[in-house]
Amino acid sequence: MTRAAAISRAQSYFDSGAFKADLARRVAIPTESQNPECAQELARYLESEIEPALHKLGFKCRTLTQTRAKGPFLYAERIEDPALPTVLGYGHGDVIRGLDASWHKGLSPWTLTEKDGRYYGRGVVDNKGQHTINIAAQAAVLAERGKLGFNAKWLIEMGEETGSPGLRELCAENKDLFKADALVGSDGPRLTADRPTISLGTRGAFPIDIWIDAREGGHHSGNWGGLLSSPAIQLVHALSTITGPTGQIRIPEWVPKDGIPSSVKRALAGCEVKSGPGDPEIDPKWAEPGLTLAEKVFAWCTFEILAMESGVPASPVNAVPPRAWARGQIRFVVGTDPDQFLPALRRHLDRHGFPMVQIAQARDDIMRATRLDPEHPWARWAATSIAKTTNSKPAVLPNVGGSLPNDIFSEGLGLPTIWVPHSYPGCSQHAPNEHFPTVLAREALGIMAGIYWDLGEPGTPSKAT
Repeated sequence: MTRAAAISRAQSYFDSGAFKADLARRVAIPTESQNPECAQELARYLESEIEPALHKLGFKCRTLTQTRAKGPFLYAERIEDPALPTVLGYGHGDVIRGLDASWHKGLSPWTLTEKDGRYYGRGVVDNKGQHTINIAAQAAVLAERGKLGFNAKWLIEMGEETGSPGLRELCAENKDLFKADALVGSDGPRLTADRPTISLGTRGAFPIDIWIDAREGGHHSGNWGGLLSSPAIQLVHALSTITGPTGQIRIPEWVPKDGIPSSVKRALAGCEVKSGPGDPEIDPKWAEPGLTLAEKVFAWCTFEILAMESGVPASPVNAVPPRAWARGQIRFVVGTDPDQFLPALRRHLDRHGFPMVQIAQARDDIMRATRLDPEHPWARWAATSIAKTTNSKPAVLPNVGGSLPNDIFSEGLGLPTIWVPHSYPGCSQHAPNEHFPTVLAREALGIMAGIYWDLGEPGTPSKAT
């Protein structure tokens, strides 16, 4: 009954092929939350896969619903002793669209395929593979110790890929149910494939529709060109005022007013961002000058144009289009106020002579920025646990570059949040050919078994404070 034995047991689950078999069944369920036709699959995933797995570990499970949600939520708890620390786990079983036709030959989003040391399939890393690992690691600790040694709760949602509608309300309505000492979850990528990582929060994501409706219908460009304003040209010029030519944001309200905290700078000083095999080449002069690459992606804000349209792109005609549209997105960090993003943009556009440009938040639910101080006791505890398992110092990121509904836990429930990602930046998350390197999956099982073992030992922050 030792920590090493629990880690070995967790990795034996991988070596036996059981992890691959479990993940294959889960990948085969097409849980596309963006597809209304998959609504029944969202419920089936929880009912046929996750609830039975947790029930075997002695968890009491129940299905929760919320009127705004895309699908059901699974809540599970195993309370061993109210005096013990309680940890809330989180995962999501929904995935983005499969994009079936765009996968490499011989691959399918709904069939787990092992090839060249990788598992391919939609959800293998986002997020089915990651919460499958964490549940299995708890099973290994339970089998080795005979108990977890802490109280465990789980919340699995089925709408994260559509902005987690209803999750905020669900947690607000059930605060006592989700009460815990900390959240320990897994999502997103490591800093690099070869370096275990802890993330302590997320950048927020704020989508903006920006458009011009110039008139009804298109008009012949020979008869009317030179007489009618072009909404496409006007929109391009308007967009060009938002950032400099190398992507530096020019709207002060869109960046942290007080800069980057010193504790964040210290944490990121040891984090090298680099391109791995198959990754795009980094543009070192892009975005905010004077920042390190790590600071640009983990401690600053960026603005991206995700899509643009005017006329009929697939079949252009000789007409001045009546409309031009773009979808923008701000990835933002703590120290900015998303409630001021649209008012600031409106003032900016008006100052630059673009009152005809219309703007709106692109969807009701946004993911807000969160950050646990890298020197927080829970952050130090988690880093120590991972270092003990891997014999290497993990990267400690104040927040990931992407977004998760973390503010619901950190602010709504008041929890310190520790994310231990199991993927890597080049995993093709949200794209065709999503994959999970098998070596990372096996290592992650050991890391999480170590963390869950240590939660049952003296010295956790909840016991020490």
